[in-house]
Amino acid sequence: MPNDTIERGIKKAAGDNGGASYEYMTYEGYGPGGTAIIVKTLTDNKNRTAADVRSAFSKGGGSIGTPGCVSFMFDEKGQIIIDKEECEMDADDLMMLALDAGADDFSEEEDSFEILTAPDALQEVVSALEKEGIRMESSEVTMIPQNYVSVTDEKQASQIQRILDLLDDSDDVQDVYHNWEEAE
Repeated sequence: MPNDTIERGIKKAAGDNGGASYEYMTYEGYGPGGTAIIVKTLTDNKNRTAADVRSAFSKGGGSIGTPGCVSFMFDEKGQIIIDKEECEMDADDLMMLALDAGADDFSEEEDSFEILTAPDALQEVVSALEKEGIRMESSEVTMIPQNYVSVTDEKQASQIQRILDLLDDSDDVQDVYHNWEEAE
């Protein structure tokens, strides 16, 4: 083996030569039953990641679309989830606190409270809640579907689940957003 090849290998392993360069990539596509799926990735190899995402879609009966083909069906929002059992504050008081801090929406679910904000207002609302000693189960910027698609066909539902499982198994995939609502 030539010395140059050995030296390049050593430098690459040591982190010289610029090392790996990571890029954020977003893929959009359609799953069975008219579902919309957005995949956010962080990769050092765009070709490998594109092949992994394309493979996941095709194995589940879906297809990759062009950028923007489904993102218009989602709203980027800050989302805060608070477990009801962990929160001693009354729902109305919590809602007023969140809205005063800049939240856009507040909803009470069966076992939790959900607060939605503009992405850039998320940290302000989180800080206001922390100041009051309110523990949050999660707080993140996410993509929330404007409408959900209910898939009643069992085969299509299992295909969608297969796409989501394959994407979840990929090391490059950071987040997956979809508008699939499981039929009951």
